[in-house]
Amino acid sequence: MLSALRSGSASRAASSSTARVLYRSAASSNTTSYGAGRSMQTSALQHSSKTTLNQPNDPNGPGGLPRFAGRSSMMRLPYTDGDASGLDACFLGVPMDWGTSNRPGTRFGPRSVRCESSMLRPYNTSTGAAPFESLQVADIGDVGVNPYSLPKSVQLIEDFVRRIGNCRPLTIGGDHTTTLPILRALHAIHGTMALVHVDAHSDTEASMYGEDVAHGTTFYRACVEGLIDPTRCTQIGLRGGDYGPGDYAWTRQQGFHMVWASDCWYKSMVPLMETVRNRIGDHPVYLSFDIDALDPSIAPGTGTPEVGGLTTPQALEIIRACRGLNVVGCDLVEVSPPYDVSSMTALTAANLLFEMLCVVPGVKYY
Repeated sequence: MLSALRSGSASRAASSSTARVLYRSAASSNTTSYGAGRSMQTSALQHSSKTTLNQPNDPNGPGGLPRFAGRSSMMRLPYTDGDASGLDACFLGVPMDWGTSNRPGTRFGPRSVRCESSMLRPYNTSTGAAPFESLQVADIGDVGVNPYSLPKSVQLIEDFVRRIGNCRPLTIGGDHTTTLPILRALHAIHGTMALVHVDAHSDTEASMYGEDVAHGTTFYRACVEGLIDPTRCTQIGLRGGDYGPGDYAWTRQQGFHMVWASDCWYKSMVPLMETVRNRIGDHPVYLSFDIDALDPSIAPGTGTPEVGGLTTPQALEIIRACRGLNVVGCDLVEVSPPYDVSSMTALTAANLLFEMLCVVPGVKYY
């Protein structure tokens, strides 16, 4: 089990500083540190399936392993194999694509995003966020989904997230069906939530091919089950063809705030996000980001690409504007490595997940 020290922000900052010193000294001593006062020989021990966390932990710092080496956990953080004890936030993977309706491959998304995340560093120069100085974070691994059954997989995801308790999940998908069971699990703790949903598609279909649960029905189900408050929900980046003018009638009637990608062209997202923040207030909010919200020239590795999407700077503005909100969980879904060019989609996804971590409540800012 994990044993996290909770001795205040001052001791956390001191521990993190000590950890960085240990990382720098590791290069000359052929060791790698995973927390203050704790050092491991660069051997097979690095790839242990479980790491005990005794101090606020950083990803590998300068002087440690080169970025192409070491474990393939998110940001090369300690890996705890499903155990979120003592964690403030955690990364988890949902390797699933049997809820998708077009191109498959998102089952490989978590592995690809983790691999590309080795390029990330622990301090956000643009915003001043230093999440690892104030939060205990780890990669708790993947949900053991059932590749032969979507309903069973959905239940397995919900059960997994329920077990992590008050730890705030940052989920790496996986198709967008992933979000529904996470919302079900979080509803048991936080009640009805607000939603910031960034996507090319509304995902408010009542059913797909006669099935109630699929990646295109996620927010219909979340709404009718009372998991989200539609009057506090904003969907950003919507676009693509439809089957008729009434396709979004139900969604509008519920009170969803729908923002079309064409209304975002050539604009900063900051004014829009002021409206979104006012709409949410201090309500618990979940952030769900489908990578197909971005234009396919930026993020081609996805199952249902739509032209005319958002840009990467706009995505950063949306996520960074969530700072100060009561963010209870996040996900980044629909990365499909078989269609990814030079892993640019996965690299973008990894960066966006780090940005999400930076807006989790309790993050230290300089």
